[in-house]
Amino acid sequence: MIRLLFSWLLTLFAFAIGAQTVNAASCSPLLSQTFPRLQDEAPQSLCQYQGKVILAVNTASYCGFTSQYDGLEKVYAKYKDQGLVVLGFPSNDFGQQEPGSNKEIAEFCKNTYDVKFPMFAKSVVSGGNANPFFKMLIAKTGTTPKWNFYKYMIDRNGNVVNSYNSMTKPTSTTISNEIEKLLKEKAQ
Repeated sequence: MIRLLFSWLLTLFAFAIGAQTVNAASCSPLLSQTFPRLQDEAPQSLCQYQGKVILAVNTASYCGFTSQYDGLEKVYAKYKDQGLVVLGFPSNDFGQQEPGSNKEIAEFCKNTYDVKFPMFAKSVVSGGNANPFFKMLIAKTGTTPKWNFYKYMIDRNGNVVNSYNSMTKPTSTTISNEIEKLLKEKAQ
């Protein structure tokens, strides 16, 4: 009986490891990254968003564009059930407009804009020390963030399809049309 139970557990374990290998293998190189979550710094794999349309944005709490948190949250709420995710990456790269700790940033986002979309720990998004995700976004588009609230659109297959400057509001027709078009496409 014990031998049978042990054999069953080994089979289950092997199946679970095989499933993890398949998941890792099907994740695009762009999303094969792990970052600490803003709220508690628990590691989060971006592979969990494979198959979704992604709007990635570098954020800051004390910027003239900070009110775009409201628009990002509205876009996320409108399209999340259809397969969109907004990913926020706080950064102090531009004008020193994100000086706070991760805890302070998380509290600001929750208390001021009731942000529910995934946010990651503060990191560098431009220059030679940019985090690996933003390095790849920059390499794929040839466009580096010029300021806070620069946006990148990624399709369900993990391919970067567009970038938008800080002046482009998340609720703009340009971004909404791109999201709706990409949501109609199936992941391959």
